[in-house]
Amino acid sequence: MAHAKKPNKVAPNGLKVAVVGAGPAGLTCAGDLAKMGYQVTIFEALHLAGGVLVYGIPQFRLPKEIVAQEIETLKAIGVEIKTNSIIGKTYSIDDLFEEGYEAVFIGSGAGLPRFMNIPGENLKGVLSANEFLTRVNLMKAYKDSADTPIKRSKNVAVVGGGNVAMDAARCAKRLGAEHVYIVYRRSEAEMPARKEEVEHAKEEGILFAVLTNPTEILGDENHSAAGIKCIKMQLGEPDSSGRRSPVEVAGSEFVLEVDCVVMAIGTSPNPLIRDTTSGLETNKHGCIIAKEQTGETSREGVYAGGDTVTGAATVILAMGAGKDAAKAIDEYSKKKSGNHIS
Repeated sequence: MAHAKKPNKVAPNGLKVAVVGAGPAGLTCAGDLAKMGYQVTIFEALHLAGGVLVYGIPQFRLPKEIVAQEIETLKAIGVEIKTNSIIGKTYSIDDLFEEGYEAVFIGSGAGLPRFMNIPGENLKGVLSANEFLTRVNLMKAYKDSADTPIKRSKNVAVVGGGNVAMDAARCAKRLGAEHVYIVYRRSEAEMPARKEEVEHAKEEGILFAVLTNPTEILGDENHSAAGIKCIKMQLGEPDSSGRRSPVEVAGSEFVLEVDCVVMAIGTSPNPLIRDTTSGLETNKHGCIIAKEQTGETSREGVYAGGDTVTGAATVILAMGAGKDAAKAIDEYSKKKSGNHIS
């Protein structure tokens, strides 16, 4: 593939915009604004830009070199990226406005993992899919020299049926696990993962324990995971959404012998930004409330998009939200500054 020619910087319009999070939504918003002449600074909590593209999606699905190239392109058109900058801790949203930013776009994703609240979740060897994938993909835990090594497990149970569960299972297999189980409480037909992701996992030898629900994680004398106690499920009557609810089959308990359990049952936005930003409305799931077409939030000059608004969704949707917000921020900033030169 021929390399695209180096992008040119656009003449600055004298206006500054801050972007929170260097994931798909933030990178897209920043790129579009930079092309309109804005001086854009991205504040990223982790030590590397890319968000879920670098910490969540494994190398075998998205080579990191592609992401790095896109980020270099953004830097070439003038986007500044400040890593290790946690909004809500290192700076607040109010601090950004005080530093002269016309507007702020929040694209901080949904990085707070959910757990089942069953006994044994605090044992060693029990991780959220978020931590597991971040260690493997971003922190190179699979290398012996890594600062954040990961235990080489023999048998792994991944709880959940989405794309993230498939990624975690396939990573575990690549780390040398003999048996990797996907434990999911509904049938394969109800799995939220894309069909091809399920097929790829099967081709690689991932074992599917469907209609199975964990009830407890069992530990050994070293407080490490040694097994996962499960119960068989059957699909009952459809609930209000039309999905058939899983019901326990009495007396069907059994134990899978595993030394690692990865919880991949969803994530929600980190509460740090909402807890430190007055006037920013969120819903009962902790997601920022924002208008669909523009990303406008309840706080003037603050826009949001991607998983921090929708909850965990797709990269494409997050990028679309970043694009929509960039247009809205452009209109707002020019109106606010009285600069009508396009």
